[in-house]
Amino acid sequence: MARPGLLPALAALTGLLGLALSQTTLAPAATDTTPLATVTGVTSPPVTFASTTPSCSAFNVSTCEPCAPGSQYDNNTLLCSCCSDPGLCVFPGACLPCGTGFYQPLAGQQRCLPCSQGFYTNFTGSPLCHSCPPGSFNNDTGRDSCTGCPAGFFSSQQSATSCTPCTLGSFCNSTGCSECQTCPAGREALQTAAKDCTPCRPGMHKAAHQTMCQICGSGFFQIRWGQESCDLCPEDHYCPSPDVNPIKCPSDAFCPEGSLAPGYCMETFFRKAGDTCELAPVTIALLVIGGGVALLFIVVLVVRRRRDADGELTLARAPLLGKERPQGRYYGLPCDAEPVYAGW
Repeated sequence: MARPGLLPALAALTGLLGLALSQTTLAPAATDTTPLATVTGVTSPPVTFASTTPSCSAFNVSTCEPCAPGSQYDNNTLLCSCCSDPGLCVFPGACLPCGTGFYQPLAGQQRCLPCSQGFYTNFTGSPLCHSCPPGSFNNDTGRDSCTGCPAGFFSSQQSATSCTPCTLGSFCNSTGCSECQTCPAGREALQTAAKDCTPCRPGMHKAAHQTMCQICGSGFFQIRWGQESCDLCPEDHYCPSPDVNPIKCPSDAFCPEGSLAPGYCMETFFRKAGDTCELAPVTIALLVIGGGVALLFIVVLVVRRRRDADGELTLARAPLLGKERPQGRYYGLPCDAEPVYAGW
């Protein structure tokens, strides 16, 4: 024996399902009249098949509910348009789910919203959009996916709307890079957005922590490609350029380690003796002659100075010498003087 309230509930559910299925035909009531043919040749009276579209009065609009987040009101179905307020439907299943690239975070909404730039959603009925992960970007709205950064570019943050080219000295050789890598030791990237690094040329080097290749320092050389460091020019050789092999030092020159050019002794006056320069014989002779001339000049100068000093001393003594008394003078009077009578 059936329970008292079970039959009305089953009848209401059956009617609701039938009305939902009837939404596939939203045309006015139609009549199809087809004569039946009989084997006996007697024409039977026409049979009428009627399909009637339900009206809003056939729905229990008191059960209208707001469309759930991730869906929107469907104004093309009676299950929604019969409800008094837009955004409500007879049951949530009658609402339209948001398509990919669109979302709706609120309930009872009439339309879905497109995902902003840098966001996406790849399934229907989404209440939210997802951020583009690092290494990808999205510069349009309503997208269902993000695009990976091309080789030579990167995006290090979420929700990127564009990718940034790799700077000088760094590279990215694949798509979807979240950061660029620094070129390894002995290699460099001479332009931005590099997909690979090139080896340092001969005469140059680059350590792992450096960005660009550097020219070898003075007295160093490097003749190979892609080197991390340069070599010191060896002893008895000189290196005029960092990208050539060391050159053998001439026999009459000096070339210590790190030499840029050979060093020579001064010709005529010096000559090489082992690792040093010594005086040539002609230089020694010139020094002896020069020394003798200088000594003679000094002696002559001293003698002359002494002679001049003696002459000056004689002149200074002349006023002090006594003068010879002339003849004819007695007691201080000249001999031709006339006597003077004094009287007594």
